Amino acid sequence: MTPPVNPALRAALDETARVYEAAFPSPFTPDTPLDEVRFVVLDTETTGSDPRRDKIITIGAVVVQAGGIHLEDSFEAMLHIPYNMSSVKVHGITRDQARDGLTEPEALLEFLPYLSNGVIVGHHIGHDVQALDLACRRNLNVPLLNQALDTMDLALHLESDGAFGDHKFQSFTLDALCDHFSIPTHDRHTAGGDALLTAYVFLRLLRRAKRVNRTTLGSIAERFTEH
Repeated sequence: MTPPVNPALRAALDETARVYEAAFPSPFTPDTPLDEVRFVVLDTETTGSDPRRDKIITIGAVVVQAGGIHLEDSFEAMLHIPYNMSSVKVHGITRDQARDGLTEPEALLEFLPYLSNGVIVGHHIGHDVQALDLACRRNLNVPLLNQALDTMDLALHLESDGAFGDHKFQSFTLDALCDHFSIPTHDRHTAGGDALLTAYVFLRLLRRAKRVNRTTLGSIAERFTEH
């Protein structure tokens, strides 16, 4: 159960929720050209693999728009965690490092105005979306409303379209895609680092998508299913 918040914070959360909901329906439709979409490439690190039980530790995000990565339009936040957890072996964030982090409500007060109605992009993004959705419901009483696009689905579609020529991926992990596109994997398994790596991969995938006439949001946002 989420602990009670003070009246001033509650009022700020309610206003943030109101402004966030007012940004929808999103202006980005299936027919929107790719260069006109504000993509928010994001990653979260969490205390475990179950979003219903585990909490967000860090959020990292960067905008991709008009064929470029906008480093000036990025976001990063560390949340307070009161204890060390087994996932520290993956992301390396300890209780001491996160002692002065934001509370979950404080982090959402900063993150949702940044996110607004942008289209979320991530690699295996389902976990991140579910974690953020549950956090929004807990603290703002609204669901996460953004459309989300998984770079793994897009890569699978493009391979099926022949966008990679004769190359056949043995794996569609973020590391495998970075290796294919010769992207150095700095700051791996940090939210900000993984968001930026995913943004570089996403740009490469967008270029391949345009070559096979996937030029609108709807054409790259389809879930991939085996035929």
